[in-house]
Amino acid sequence: MERFKRIFVVVIDSLGIGAMADAAEYGDVGADTLGHISEKADTFQIPNLQKLGMANLKSLKQVKPVEVPMGYYAALNEASASKDTMTGHWEMMGLEVKTPFKTFTETGFPPDLIAELERRTGHKVIGNKSASGTEILEELGEEEIATGHMIVYTSADSVLQICGNEETFDLKELYRCCEIARELTMREEWKVGRVIARPYVGKKRGEFKRTSNRHDYALKPFAPTVLNVLKDGGFDVLSVGKIVDIFAGEGITHAERSKSSVHGMEQTIEIASQDFHGLCFVNLVDFDALWGHRRNSQGYREELERFDVKLGELLQELTADDLLMITADHGNDPTYKGTDHTREQVPLILYSPAFTSNGDLGAFETFGVIGATIADNFNLEMPEGTIGYSILEKLK
Repeated sequence: MERFKRIFVVVIDSLGIGAMADAAEYGDVGADTLGHISEKADTFQIPNLQKLGMANLKSLKQVKPVEVPMGYYAALNEASASKDTMTGHWEMMGLEVKTPFKTFTETGFPPDLIAELERRTGHKVIGNKSASGTEILEELGEEEIATGHMIVYTSADSVLQICGNEETFDLKELYRCCEIARELTMREEWKVGRVIARPYVGKKRGEFKRTSNRHDYALKPFAPTVLNVLKDGGFDVLSVGKIVDIFAGEGITHAERSKSSVHGMEQTIEIASQDFHGLCFVNLVDFDALWGHRRNSQGYREELERFDVKLGELLQELTADDLLMITADHGNDPTYKGTDHTREQVPLILYSPAFTSNGDLGAFETFGVIGATIADNFNLEMPEGTIGYSILEKLK
């Protein structure tokens, strides 16, 4: 028998709760996204996360634990050899990435790749280095507008990113160039996890602003995930935000793109007001893209407060047939050095109006408990070769 008809997995992109035991291998000793956000703030208003047990899981300066949490809570460790968005999400649905995707942080992309990209797209490449998205626009946006050249850059992640001004470069042209880049970076020696179109508007330095027309061209998962078995089993698999890009559409039955994290929560609330049977999988990217990478602790805290308001609205839509899981895919400590993701544990908060108990579930060694619990709930077998185990029986 199914315990729940509908399961909602909401990923607060990059909300780490403290460095993992192997953080030193990633240069991330002492990273603590949520803890340091709390330390830097005078006030922190997250009453709904508080009621669910977030402050019981993670000690926060301004937010007290509650005596009787509404839900269960646990810390998750990542088994995959990465701290990337894609590997984090893939692991949630059962895939362990043992070999990290290629990065070009120190050197930029190889000359042969750049030459081929220029030849195929018809645009000269400028940039070709690791940089913050906002910084590289300030440096090179005016040159791109004046010349028609193409800004290409990377980060500490396995990504190739291309900027294009929506008014002068044209959005369709940007997408065309990214599709060519994705084709080229399928070669083993150049293989990156994602090619990302980074459109922006503005005419001069100080005015440039990235838009919501971002598009990710991700590698397809290397094997079936829990999403595939859900879809093959006739269940709804609804994605909100960039989930559809992270999984390259695999296992998704319906996708909605979001303009912001608040918009993503509004879409999720609307979905919760409707009837469906299966999974609603949500990624809220602004925490990572707007605040974590830009090392803006105040902006991150304010985004969490906006999320908490919408979380309260979502909770009102849930019934005893629903299970809510709130988690993250990696850390991105806005007080830490550099602009990279951070290797951290992430929270897992679980809630259903059907719960008659609550409390601390401890720590688990893989994000895969999420997908395994979903599969178990819908009486489905995990795909061969996947990791994770169900914690459904722990939820009373």
